[in-house]
Amino acid sequence: MGITSFNFLCFFAAILILYYVIPGRLQWALLLVCSVAYYLLSGNGMLIFYPLVSVTACYAGVRLLSTAPQQEIKRRKLILLMTVLVNIGILVVLKYVNFGIYTIDGIARLFGSSEELIRSVDFLIPLGVSFYTFSLLGYVVDVYYGIAKPQRNYLKMMLYGMYFPVVISGPILRYREDGEQFFEPHAFDYGKVTRGLQRMLWGFFKKLVIAERLGTLVDTVYGAYGEYPGAYIWVATACYAFQLYTDFSGCMDIVLGMSESLGILLPENFRTPFFSGSIAEYWRRWHITLGVWMKEYVFYPVLRTSFFTNLNKSWREKFGKKKGKQYATFAAMFLLWLTVGIWHGGDWKFVIGSGLLHWFYIVMEELLAPPCAHLMEKWKIDQKGRMITGIRIVRTFFLVCIGDLFFRAASTGDAFAMLGRAVSVWNPSILWNGGLFGLGLDWIEAGITLAALFLLLAVSKLQQKGSVRDRIAKGPLPVRWLIWYALIFCVILLGCYGPGYSAGEFIYQGF
Repeated sequence: MGITSFNFLCFFAAILILYYVIPGRLQWALLLVCSVAYYLLSGNGMLIFYPLVSVTACYAGVRLLSTAPQQEIKRRKLILLMTVLVNIGILVVLKYVNFGIYTIDGIARLFGSSEELIRSVDFLIPLGVSFYTFSLLGYVVDVYYGIAKPQRNYLKMMLYGMYFPVVISGPILRYREDGEQFFEPHAFDYGKVTRGLQRMLWGFFKKLVIAERLGTLVDTVYGAYGEYPGAYIWVATACYAFQLYTDFSGCMDIVLGMSESLGILLPENFRTPFFSGSIAEYWRRWHITLGVWMKEYVFYPVLRTSFFTNLNKSWREKFGKKKGKQYATFAAMFLLWLTVGIWHGGDWKFVIGSGLLHWFYIVMEELLAPPCAHLMEKWKIDQKGRMITGIRIVRTFFLVCIGDLFFRAASTGDAFAMLGRAVSVWNPSILWNGGLFGLGLDWIEAGITLAALFLLLAVSKLQQKGSVRDRIAKGPLPVRWLIWYALIFCVILLGCYGPGYSAGEFIYQGF
C-alpha cells in the first residue's frame, strides 16, 4: 500500500479522525495497531516476523542492560554485543546476500544465473529494514552508555521500532530525542494538523509532479545508454539527481507531515542540499539522520579504538601533530564511508557511488583547501563572493551527479561504461535541437517539469531564510488560501497518478 495511493490516504484519514476521538492515553495503542496493519497490508505479511525479531532482541537487550550493574563491564558488553549481532545478522542476511552473489558470480552460476538468484531472494527483504534496525540499535547503545532510559513496555518498544510512517523510508530515529513523544497524549491542535497536511501536500507535489516525470526521461536513457551517448547521459544524470532528491525528500515531507498532524515531530532529513558549496556540506544537508547516526555509532567509536589511538600517535610523530591527526582521521573516514556505501546496498555500485567516491571527494577538498585559499588570497579573489559561491555549488552538484550515476546504473560495469560514453561523445546540440523530446517527455511535459523545478528551487532558496510555511501563515487570508489551493490543483491536474498509472515506489523504500 504505497503512501501516494488513494487507499493509503483513506487509511491515514481514518487514523487521523480516530486518533483525536479516542482518549489520549490510548493514542499510542492505536498507532501500534495501525503500524502492524500497515506492515501486513504492504506486501508479504509474513515479513513482519523480521521487525518483530529485531524489536524483541532489542527489548531483551535493554531490559538486561537495565538490570546489569555498571561495574559489570564484561556482562554489559556481552549483552550489547549479542543484541547488535542479532540485528546486524538479520540485516546482513536479508539485504547483503546479493553482495556475495555479485562478487562471487562464478559460484552463483553453479545454481543458475546471478539475476535469477537475486530475484529469488529479493522477496525476503522487509519494509524499511535498515531504518528500523539502525533506530533500534542506536537506542540500545544509548541505554548501554546510560544516555537513554530503558523502555519497560514491550508494546511501546514495538511501536518505536515499527511506527508506520518511518518504516517507509526513515528518518532514522534517536530514542533519547524522539522516543517518548510516541507514548504521550496529544490534544487536537488545528495549527499542527493543518501544517502537517500542508507539508504532506508539498511532498505529493515533489513526488507526483516532478519525480515521476523526471523518472521517465532517466529510465529512457539509463535503460538504453548505448543509444544515448554524450550530453544525453549528462542531462539524464542531472535529472536523476533532482529525481532522487524530489522522490526522497518528497517522501520525507509526507512522512514528517503525517507525524506532525498527529502531534509527533520527527527529525529533519534534508536542508536544501543542492545549495551546498562542498561535499562535506552536502552530506550535512542530505539524509541528515543517516549522517548523524554514522558519526555517533560508527565514526567516533572507531576513532576511540586502541588501533586508531595508536595510529594517531604514530602518525603525529611521523608527519607532525596537525598532519598526523588529519591522516588518521582520513583513515577512520574511509571505514565510515565504506559503511555508508554498504548501507545503501549490497552492490559495488553503492559502495563506490554512495561511499568511497564521496570519501575521496572530502579528502581532496580537505587537502586542496589551504593551497586554493592561498591562491585566491594572492589573486585578491573574494572567497565568499557570489561568483565563487556559485562555482562551488555547481562543482559540488557535478561531483554528486557522478556518484548518482553509479547509484542509478544497473551495475558497476554499466556505470563505468556510461561515464566512458558520456565523455567520449560531444553532442551538446541536443540541448537546443529538440533531441531531448525523444526521451519520453514532449514539450508540454518538459515545460511542466521545468516550471515545477523552478518552483522547487525558489522554495528551497526561501527555506534557507526560514520556514516557508511560517511565511505563508503570516500573509493575508486570501493569499494563504490561494497558495495552498493552487498547489492542490497542481497535484490534482499535473500529478502522475490515476487509473492505469502506478506511481513508482519511493527510491529509498527498498533500503
